[in-house]
Order: sequence, then C-alpha cells, then structure tokens
Amino acid sequence: AVDNRIIFGKNSDRLFDEVQEIVYFPAAVHDNPREHLKFYCCYVCMTFLQCTYIEIDQVPETYAVVLSRPAWLWGAEMGANEHGVCIGNEAVWGREEVCDEESLLGMDLVRLGLERADTAEKALNVIVDLLEKYGQGGNCAEGTLLFSYHNSFLIVDRHEAWILETAGKYWAAEKVQEGVRNISNQLSITTKIDREHPDMRNYAKQKGWWDGKKEFDFAATYSYVDTAKMMISPGRYCEGYKLLNKHKGSITFETMMEILRDKPSGINMEGEFLTTASMVSILPQDPNLPCIHFFTGTPDPERSVFKPFIFVPNISQLLDTSSLILELDEPVKKKPHFKNKPDRRHPLYKIHQQALEVINNNEEKAKTMLDNMKKLEKELFEEMESILQNKHVDVDKIVNLFPQSAKDEIRIYKSNVNS
Repeated sequence: AVDNRIIFGKNSDRLFDEVQEIVYFPAAVHDNPREHLKFYCCYVCMTFLQCTYIEIDQVPETYAVVLSRPAWLWGAEMGANEHGVCIGNEAVWGREEVCDEESLLGMDLVRLGLERADTAEKALNVIVDLLEKYGQGGNCAEGTLLFSYHNSFLIVDRHEAWILETAGKYWAAEKVQEGVRNISNQLSITTKIDREHPDMRNYAKQKGWWDGKKEFDFAATYSYVDTAKMMISPGRYCEGYKLLNKHKGSITFETMMEILRDKPSGINMEGEFLTTASMVSILPQDPNLPCIHFFTGTPDPERSVFKPFIFVPNISQLLDTSSLILELDEPVKKKPHFKNKPDRRHPLYKIHQQALEVINNNEEKAKTMLDNMKKLEKELFEEMESILQNKHVDVDKIVNLFPQSAKDEIRIYKSNVNS
C-alpha cells in the first residue's frame, strides 16, 4: 500500500433483509476469579461471558472495539480494536462436515479476537485456542433458514496480516508481510502454511484425503478446490485477487472502496445474498498516527457513505447505527430461538432504505442525492488525510466523528425523501 499504510477492506455478504449495525464497546475490566480465591477459601467465582449461543469463560480485561455486526447476534462480521487490530471472516465449506450443534459462531470468534488481542498474531492465538476448547457451529442466520458454515479469517495489524482458515477444529494459517492477499468463500491456503493445528495432517491422512507423500496442500486436501485453477476460475476469490493485483503497490483506502463497490466482479453482491455492510481501515505503520476505520452500516457500498471512526477516550454508543432491541428481549437469547423476528432497523438503515427507493424511481433526485453523498464522503476523506499528514488529532472533535458523519448522511437522505 501507499505511504507505509496497511489497508484492510471487507464486504459483509448476508441475507438481503438482515440489518447490520455499527456498535462501539469500551475497554473493560472483568471480575477476576483469582481474586475471589485469595479471599474466600471455599468460594469460587468464575466470570462467564454469554456469546451468541453459548457461555464461555471471560478474561480479566477486554479492549475497546468497534464492530459491524448482524443486529441479532453477539459477535461481528468485521471490526477493529483500539490497538489497530482488524478482523473479518468469510463462510467456507469443505470435506469436514459442518456442525449444527450450537457452539461459537465464526462471528463470535471475530469479536473475541478483537476484544482479547493487541496484535494480529495474538488474535490468531485467541481464535485457535477458543476453537480447540469450544468448537464452532450453530445457525448463522436469524429465523427458520438453516445456514451453517466453517470460517476463514483475515487478521491484520499495523505490521502484518494472517490468513486463518478452518475446517471444524482443524486449521491452517498463512503469514502475509507484503503485497496483497484476499479471502472469499473458499479455502485458499495451499502449500505456504506458517502455522497449523498439530493433528491437521494426521486427520487428513486417516480420512484418506492425503496420502502423506505428496506435498501437503491445505485447500486441496480439506475442500474440493482444484488449487491449480483457483486463480483463473470466474469466482469472487479470483476476481478479488485480480482487482487487488491490478492496483498492487498503489492501493489507497479509496482504491479499496472502489474494489468493494465493484458489481461486475461480484465483490459487491446483489440478490438474495447481498452486501449488507462494508468496512475499510487505514493502519499506518507509524505508531504516532491513528488508525482510521470506515464503515457504511447500510447495504450496497455503491449507494452508501463510508464514515470514519477513530478510537479516542469517552466515545459514547453510536445511536444512529444501533438497533433498539434490548439485549433482554433478544429472541436468540430465549429457547427455542427465533420464535419472533423483531424490527431491528436502526435510524440510518430506515432512512437509507427510503433513499434507495428514491434513487431507483426518480432520476433527478437520485443525481442530487448521489452527488451530495459523494461530496460528504470527499470532505470526510480530506479531513482524514489531513489528520494523517499533519499528525494532529483534535480529540474533542474526533469523539463525535462517526455519529456526526451518520447524522450528515441522514440529513442528505431526509432532504430528498421528504421533498
């Protein structure tokens, strides 16, 4: 990337009517069981954490995170933490059967990695340890549709990236220190394996997927992918690879947004599954510069505004992009799950849906609205570039950066929807 910055980008492709929210959780200190043991000889207190479906052990301390997540679950499709770690996940399938039994979702693992690790490699450790202890599984969609999968993860910090791909509890990881790398809905780690589950090769041998003699290729062994054809097949993985390589060496955050907005490649998905939210992050290698994370919080990045978020103290909850359903009322928290499906649309999502209708039905208003959206985005980009060039962060202004950007976007939609 340009200017010694790592650029991270992800589209979240989900069911067309699923609402995705942008939420912030501050750093927190949790009850430490060891302290209780010290003072109460016979009393043991263990702090538990309720994830989407299961409870797991909590850790003493968690970092501040900003997440883009389907509004019905605990985890996240993608997000960042205060230390400049970013993680996104993708659904993958292969020879290892998907477990329907409720355990950790890949999206739970994204959030747990962000809350518990201050580098990309530590986040990888967190995820694989949790995978070993609790496994992955459960319905990844709200409602009656059964939609389960294994996960691949793109884990990034200011200095390096890791690709982590899983098949049940087995996994392989590849370290990326230069150039470009993408993941999509298929296993993509082949013979460059930098870390792996200790029993991964043995298990493949027992299953008859690998003879133990030829060079071990993770994607070829654990899935049905012909890795020789992987770079020339017409799928989204290949298309993403082509777009990234076309701009290799000159990728800016705007370039990444253009790639995420690309419809002919299928990167910006349409149909029953569509791009319901997008994220792009700038991670400068200079530790004195802030990491900047852009989120849409709305479907179709081509018809959305990328709004910036920077971690500073005292950020309040992001109300315009938060679903108003109380945690206690969550159908996923009650068994049997999903007896009802509440209205999860947050204020930005509601007005954005109305704006999309106007864009589709009124050419003149569509042009005005899209021009104003581009103008707002350009101003935000210039402001962020200025922060990175001048190395100056006005904390009082930054604390409201994302909420104010969302309000400005809402104002654009309202002026056209109501006129």
